[in-house]
Amino acid sequence: MQSALREDALTSVDGGIAVRVGLPWIRSLPLACLREPAITVDGVAAPTVLVGDRRLTPEQLVDEGGWWFAQDRVVLTAPVGLPAGEHDVVVTFRLLIPYLMAGPGGGPLELPMRVAGRLLLDAPAVPSVSRDVA
Repeated sequence: MQSALREDALTSVDGGIAVRVGLPWIRSLPLACLREPAITVDGVAAPTVLVGDRRLTPEQLVDEGGWWFAQDRVVLTAPVGLPAGEHDVVVTFRLLIPYLMAGPGGGPLELPMRVAGRLLLDAPAVPSVSRDVA
C-alpha cells in the first residue's frame, strides 16, 4: 500500500495550506468513517476538511454521504502561511471500520491513525490516478 502522505501532499492554497491524505486502509470507506481529523505542520494545527469545493468542520463529516475511495485523497486545510522548503507534517484521525464489529460494546471498530513525513511545500505532482475526495 502506498503511503497516506505522498511527497506532493503539502501545497499552498488561498488562505493557507492543504495536506492531501490517502486512505490507509485496504478498502474504500464512506467519508463519514473519517473521525476527528487533525493536522500539524511545524507545530501549527487548525484543520478544515474540503469535500469538493465545500468547507466542512471535522464534526460535519459524520453526516457526509460520499465515499473515500482507496486511490483518492481527502484534503485537510489550515489557515497558516508557510515559507518555501521542507516541513514536518503529522496527520491524525480515527478510522471507523463499519463492517468489523469488534469495537467496545460490539460496535464498529475504530482505529487510531497517525501518518507523518517531512514534505516539500508545493513539490512537483506525482503522476497518479488519485483525485481529491469530492
